Parts: sequence; C-alpha cells; structure tokens
Amino acid sequence: MANASPPRPPKRKHAITQLRQNRHDYYQWMKDENWQQVMREPKTLSTDIRDHLNHENLYAQSILDPIDALKDKIFQEMKGRLQADENTVPDPDGPYAYLHSYREGDQHGLFARIPRESAFQTERDQEDILLDIDALAKTASGFFNIGQISHSPDHLHLAFSVDYHGAENFEIFIKPINGDIFSTGVKSSSGSLQWAADGKTLFWVEKDENQRPYAVFAKNVLTPEAQVKLIYKENDPGFFVSVDESDTGQYILINSHNHTTSEIWAIPSHSPDETPKCLSPRQSGHEYSFHDTETEAYILSNRDGATNFQIFTAPISTPEFRHWAPLIPHDPAALIIGIETYQGHLVRLIRKDALPRIIIRDIMNDTEYNIDFNEDAYAIGLMGGYEFKTERLRFSYSSPTTPRQVFDYNMKSRKRVLRQTQMIPSGHTPSDYKTERLHITSRDGETIPVTLLYKNSYKKDKPAPLLLYGYGSYGVTIPAGFRTTILSLVDRGFVYAIAHIRGGMAKGYQWYLDGKLEKKINTFNDFIDVAQGLIDQGYTETGQIVSHGGSAGGLLVGAALNQAPQLFGAVLAAVPFVDVLNTMSDDTLPLTPPEWPEWGNPLTDINAYQNISAYCPYTNIKDQDFPPIFITAGLTDPRVTYWEPAKWAAKLRDHQKADKPIILKTNMEAGHQGQSGRYDSLKELALEYAFAVHMLKTETA
Repeated sequence: MANASPPRPPKRKHAITQLRQNRHDYYQWMKDENWQQVMREPKTLSTDIRDHLNHENLYAQSILDPIDALKDKIFQEMKGRLQADENTVPDPDGPYAYLHSYREGDQHGLFARIPRESAFQTERDQEDILLDIDALAKTASGFFNIGQISHSPDHLHLAFSVDYHGAENFEIFIKPINGDIFSTGVKSSSGSLQWAADGKTLFWVEKDENQRPYAVFAKNVLTPEAQVKLIYKENDPGFFVSVDESDTGQYILINSHNHTTSEIWAIPSHSPDETPKCLSPRQSGHEYSFHDTETEAYILSNRDGATNFQIFTAPISTPEFRHWAPLIPHDPAALIIGIETYQGHLVRLIRKDALPRIIIRDIMNDTEYNIDFNEDAYAIGLMGGYEFKTERLRFSYSSPTTPRQVFDYNMKSRKRVLRQTQMIPSGHTPSDYKTERLHITSRDGETIPVTLLYKNSYKKDKPAPLLLYGYGSYGVTIPAGFRTTILSLVDRGFVYAIAHIRGGMAKGYQWYLDGKLEKKINTFNDFIDVAQGLIDQGYTETGQIVSHGGSAGGLLVGAALNQAPQLFGAVLAAVPFVDVLNTMSDDTLPLTPPEWPEWGNPLTDINAYQNISAYCPYTNIKDQDFPPIFITAGLTDPRVTYWEPAKWAAKLRDHQKADKPIILKTNMEAGHQGQSGRYDSLKELALEYAFAVHMLKTETA
C-alpha cells in the first residue's frame, strides 16, 4: 500500500473556563456527544468521527505495512512459546476439581471438571466439559470476551458472563451442568458473579448509565418468575461496587470503594435474604478487607496510621469495627499486600525491599514462618482456591528467566509439591538469560528499583537497544515475572527493563503516596531518571530506548515524552490515559469521580487543577522533535475513552518537528484490553514489538 497522507483533522474552537482558568481544546469534537450509546452500540458513532478514525487506521496501515512480515515472524515466535493444549492446575472443590484448558487452536478454551481423586494422577480421568467457550465465541458476530465462570455450591449449575462489545457490559447466563444455556436477561453487569449457599440465588453487580458498577442485585435464577431484588445501591458516584464471598464461604461480601477508602457489607450466605450488615462505615482514607475462619474474623486495615497495613482480629459473631483488636502490627519496612485464611492458618503476602514474601501463621499457637525464594528478582502470587478446610496453600512463582511454576504447599508439614511448570514448546534455556536488579538514584535522591533481563551473551561494552516499561499509578506494582512475549525482543539483542517507579508500591504504600496527587511529577521524573541512569551505566544510549506503557502507563510515557523526547528512539503507548485534565473535569465519565482521590478534583480544587495542568501530556505538547510514536485505542473502551488517544495523536502531529511518524490505530470492535483471544491478543503485541524493532533499525522484515 502506498503511504496514505497523515490525517489533519479540522480544528474547531472549544473554549473552556474552569475555576477562572481558561483553555482551548480544538479537538474536543472527537468526543461523541452520545458516547454512552456508542459504548453499547458502536455503530451509532458519529459519521465525522468514524471517518476520521478510519483515516487514521488507513494511515497507520500504510506505515505499518512494510513491517508486516516482521510482525508475522514475531507473532509466530510468540505463538510457538504457548503450549497449544495448556490447562490450569485442577482446583479441588468437594467431589470435583475444576480447570480451564485449551485444545490446539483454541482462542478461548473450555471450562471443565474431573473427579477429585484423579486430579493429580499421571493418568487422570477424562475431562467433563462444562462450557465450551470457543464454541460459544463462534456464535458471536464480532468481539467476544468471557468474564467470570462460577459453579454453584451444589455443583449443578454454572453462571457465566460475556462481553460482546468490549465496553465491559456483561450479559449473564446460566447453564445447568446437564442442560442448555439460558440468559438471565441481565445485560449490563460488571461481569462478577457470586452464588449463595443455596445454589439458586445469584448475586451480581450492575452498571449505571455512565458505565459505573453501582448496585448489587440478587435473584433465584433457577425460577424464571422469581423477582430481582435490589440488595445494595451506592449513591456516591465516586465509589464502585463489587461482590465476592469470604474465605470460608459463610458470607457474601459487598465492597464499595474508591482508590483510598472502602466499606464492606456482609450477608450470611445461607440466608441471602438478610439485610446486609456494615463491618466498618467508610472513613476517608481507611481501606480494609475482611477474612474469616469459623470462629474469628481477620481484618487487613490501614487505620491508626498503618501506612503499610496491619491485621486486626474480632469474634466472627461480632466482626464490627468496635470489636477489632490488634494482631499483627504495622511494619514500616514491609507492606502487607494481602491475606488469606484457612482452617488453622493465616497467610499473608508481603513486599519488603521490593520483593514479595509469603508468611504463614499457625492460628492455634501463633507461630510464624516464611516460605523462602532465592533469586534476585521474582514474582509470587497466592492463588486461593475453592476450599477453606484444607492444609494446602497454592501459589505461583516465576522470575524473568524462570517460567511460571505452580506449587501446592502443605502448611502443616511444610512440604511443597510442584504441580505445574510452564511449558515453552519452542524451547527455553534459563541459563541463556540473565536477570539483574539495579537501584538507580533519582534527581531527589530516592533509589528506584529496576529489573533487567538480557541475553547472557550481552556485554555492556556495546550499548544495546532497550525497552523501558513502566506504569506508576494506583499503587500497581509490575511484577518481575516470566513473560514469554518479551523474549522476542531480548533474543534480538534488546535489554528489557522494568522501572519500579513511585506511584506503584514496589517499596511500600508510601512509595505509592509519593507518586500521586501533588507528588505525581515524581512518577515521570523517576522514569526519565531511570532512562538516563541506564544510559549512564552503559546498558544503552540516547535514542536507543523504546518507552512502553499502557493506560495510566500511557500517561507515564506521554509525560516523559514531553519532558525528554531526545532520550527515546520510539514510543509505544497502548490505550494511553493522556487527556488527564479534561477527563478529570468530566464527572459523567465512568472513572472520573472514583479517581479524584488519585489525581485530584480539578472541578473544585485550584491546586489540583494547576497540578494536573502542569503534567497532563495532552495539555503540555509543544513544538519538539518527537520520535516515532505508535498509539493504540479501543472504540468501546470505558476506561480510557477512544477520543483521548485520538486527540493526542492529532495534537502531537501538529507540533511534530521531526520527520518521524505518529501513528494511531483504533480497534473499532474492542475496548481497553484489545482483542480477547489468546492468539489475537498476541498479534497486537507482535505489531507493537515489530514497530520497536524496525524503528530502532535492529532488524528488517
């Protein structure tokens, strides 16, 4: 295809006055006035906006066509590292063990179960397929994404949810184990489901007209004439609602929360018609979670200034706030990430010195011990399970060089059993690679942890191309785990670096607090300082760094791009949150009110307005030599709405002084996560990596 001309969309005057501050947004017209409807019915998008996005896609295709062969090559590499008939480790529950598995060629796989007694035998019984997700996907006309699949406590029914547009509005279905699927008629749920103990009553969360999960409903889904009951309604648009069950399964838990405050309501699972009981009324800045045994409640909480959280206990009969008593005190050097309760044991996952650890406490005698790991950088995760009355703890372990392993650990005997090792069909030798943990000093004296992965043959005497990945918001910490996809860059001589910057929790909750609100600039400075530090230490050189971030990580790479474009040889911005000032000033958008605690409220707070205005990527674009930039968007994305990346691409192009392309590729049939199939999603990442390789001229197609 011959190169299409870069889109030059019209500028239309749009003046904004806010808190006596004036600004103009000439691309505001790209936001469809009926965006809520577009989320549910993409075909209703205004013609002029659709024409512009189609023009952007044609231009993107013309620039990307020359690397199509390279993209296909990288995709085949990525696909070759996936086990075609992969399955999860069977998870026991009563007489059965449940699992998700793939057949060769499956995009979505299937949900199945086997008899419990054969779950871990070498020759186990044949799987009983409960839901063929791939077959279900073939009945959809376009986008398809399975949400949650949940079997009833009596093992007679499945409840599952499906998103057909990418806007994360899920329709809920029921399937009798030996019967046909039927719809509940619920089409605007958040996707999460919870059965009550009776095996008939299903709880779910619905979204309002602005795409916010705002209320919990319940119904006897096995009786068509049964009435839908409103269980809980959240009246504050700044709080989102979710539903789950307690660790024992004795309680249905309703959690209303924003990024800094939570409130939990409990309903006995055996009495689903009871009125919910509040465990601790919301107090601004108080976050907590509820866990239980048959006799005790355990509460993870940051009350009383416990920045890294502490654990309280209370009688299960009186779990309300006034009965909480301290059990495990706050440790300023160790963040408690989460806890799980089992019959006889309390398990907590902590992060200390930027590395996770598991601590197991015997509830009967209050003794504790750690599960130790030896590598310099690694990722572990508690995997929970269906059963409370067990001595088995399941967890996963991986490192940048070590494929994922799943262990069952006996908390009484302290013996671990390796249940599964991630298979790499195309081959993987861990000793061919090296992981390194660095600490780079930022401009204000903080030390930023950085995880590196590179070929063992790499020598620092010749600076290498480098992909620098970061996120840095909401307290999210990017784990130093194994990723098959990144090997396609590392095998081509790239160094892969994860910057564990402020705004995440790599060094505790304070690390998060030091990268939000009025301290948000630290996030971007850290990323730039890591990039410069890697140059100074000889790992790479100026112009040989690809910055990569998605969603709020797109904000990161956008802000860094405005500050120091000369550092980067290319930018990968996936569904980037770059129009922060305008988005945080629009209280009708799904995420805006709940995220004011993260960014500040520029509608009412002049300091928040000025702070956001100072770093917002879209607001601060000026004439510069920008490197090649590849931006992606999803038309039905409710998290980062399509017009943010569209406006950003147009404005960047207005100010581009270098002869480098700025590309926007909008998926017209998907949302925030892009394509949902295991292979289709790889194709999107393969294209991004091919762009990085090509723009740094490390390989031609």
